[in-house]
Amino acid sequence: MKQEQKAQIIEAIAEDLANYPNVYVTDISGFTVEMVNQLRRQCFKREIKLKVVKNTLLKRAMDQSAADYSEIYPVLEGSTAIMLSTVGNAPAKLIKDFRAKNKKPIVKAAFIESASYIGDDQLENLCNIKSREELIGDIVGLLQSPAKNVISALQSGGGKLAGIVKTLSERA
Repeated sequence: MKQEQKAQIIEAIAEDLANYPNVYVTDISGFTVEMVNQLRRQCFKREIKLKVVKNTLLKRAMDQSAADYSEIYPVLEGSTAIMLSTVGNAPAKLIKDFRAKNKKPIVKAAFIESASYIGDDQLENLCNIKSREELIGDIVGLLQSPAKNVISALQSGGGKLAGIVKTLSERA
């Protein structure tokens, strides 16, 4: 491969890393063409970008990035594919679903919103990460909860308060 081609590939990978805040580094070695095509179709359906990359080119692209991927460098060996997504847990859920029928892909590492996760044993944790929209929904729900409690207490308490006042007035 010529130096110009390598530079173009590094530039393309660096652009993808800049456009997607969530990167999964996986091992899909041993996949047949049919299995890779199935994985690509599922990735496309879930809006995940799948790329098979050379480790040295990926490392150079990561070096060019504004994010600090240095914790991921040790796992960049052997066959590597990256999964890029705007939703943090989408690739993890896809991998978990895909592994119901296959042994791979194996998660080497993941970089989610500037946090690094190393190793396949992190898959369950990665599946449980909430997306930005889910977190916003949780926050809104938490903020609404006290207001709802106050309103319901005032509505139900009005009858109780009137009863207490009536009882006290009858005693006097």
